Amino acid sequence: MDQAIDQLIRPFASAIYDFVFYAVPVAGVELPLIVAWLIAGGLFFTLYLRFISVRGFKHALQLVSGRYADPDHPGEVTHFQALATAVSGTVGVGNIAGVAVAISVGGPGATLWMIIAGLLGMSTKFAECTLAVKFRRTHDDGSVSGGPMYFLERGLALRGLPGTGRALGMFYAAAMVVGCLGIGNMFQSNQAAAILIDVTGGSDSFFFGRAWILGLAMAVVVALVIVGGIKSIAKATSRLVPFMAVLYLLSALLILVLNAEKLPAAIGQIWQGAFSPESISGGLIGVMIVGFRRAVFSNEAGLGSAAIAHSAVRTDEPVTEGFVALLEPFIDTVVICTMTALVIVTTVYDPALASTEVSGIELTTDAFASTLSWSPVPLSIAAVLFAFSTMISWSYYGLKSFTYLAGHRPAVEIAFKLFFCLFIVLGSSIQLGSLIDLSDALIFLVAIPNLLGLYLLAPVLKEELISYRERLGRF
Repeated sequence: MDQAIDQLIRPFASAIYDFVFYAVPVAGVELPLIVAWLIAGGLFFTLYLRFISVRGFKHALQLVSGRYADPDHPGEVTHFQALATAVSGTVGVGNIAGVAVAISVGGPGATLWMIIAGLLGMSTKFAECTLAVKFRRTHDDGSVSGGPMYFLERGLALRGLPGTGRALGMFYAAAMVVGCLGIGNMFQSNQAAAILIDVTGGSDSFFFGRAWILGLAMAVVVALVIVGGIKSIAKATSRLVPFMAVLYLLSALLILVLNAEKLPAAIGQIWQGAFSPESISGGLIGVMIVGFRRAVFSNEAGLGSAAIAHSAVRTDEPVTEGFVALLEPFIDTVVICTMTALVIVTTVYDPALASTEVSGIELTTDAFASTLSWSPVPLSIAAVLFAFSTMISWSYYGLKSFTYLAGHRPAVEIAFKLFFCLFIVLGSSIQLGSLIDLSDALIFLVAIPNLLGLYLLAPVLKEELISYRERLGRF
């Protein structure tokens, strides 16, 4: 069955994938234009908003702590819950495997460029989430819907482009629906099932050849969470995200403490490697491209997906959620990805490993196990939790995209949730192949309309920020 599906969609998936990830040679290294597009957006909004990611960081922490919260404000979840839901959608297997791939291909120096790309992405997150809240729609039942499809439609209508805004909004929503079923669903359940089978004995595991059982179990748990909507999802992620992040970070911190004597050298390798022309083929530009590419794949700044979750926040000031959202790339890329990189560089990294064929998850697992033989167990637990949290968050992204197209009705929502859970079972037990390539391409394709909308609405964004700043007396 999976081979038939793969053969059916392979030509279409390959064409879309090649278009979205079309790359041009730069200093001997392939630069995907979509990565350049996303980094350019981060750089633009960092300068346009005068380094809001730095100036507003303290205020973001105050907002997350509930200092300015008001239960009477419109919305469904708190600032912290909205952030937890969005973080759960971006922190995933890529934080464990993707960093290892970046270091293997680009050397330790790629880590520094990942951090820089993450810092730039904070400004993009601020922009897209502020506009998502400003142009969200409140339904008769008190629930809200927001995200790029809404600020594209409603925001561009204010700029005299109603037809363009509606067309871009529909395109964005349709791409997100397909994408959420692949990269936000089937890929996650497939990876989680593979990890669980490996932990329980590999080829000797009871679940070997019966991955659908694990998929069914995951689908039931996901269904129990998402049936209650964003409030239920936010309640789960607000507990799950801190737990899985602390579990992973404590494990990484313990590895670093036990290898403390190697830490200064590792930091030196990261710094020198970021600017060394001998680092890899392509030199400085090559290392930069590898780091930037992995960062934008990790934190999704510029794709607008997280803005859908942030739109549900309880606030009457759209800018407040922009501040909260800028913490997301910081947590995802600057903190978690950096800790992963330091663990790898202080333990098993060897320049001779540089290869585009390296298996990221295996290298990270080896890095943890090289110091603590039992560490792959908590690492596996964290990876499965990452996959699960990603699924429940992306179910909400897909739901809001689907209801944007099909209408906000209970029957439509129930049908989509059942459909989403069915794909969890399918994803756990089939070879994904071209289906993942297609969904991956569609997820990144939405960066084109999303950033176009952000550029066109940049004056609206700045006006919103200035008004908030004047009333609050800062920034």
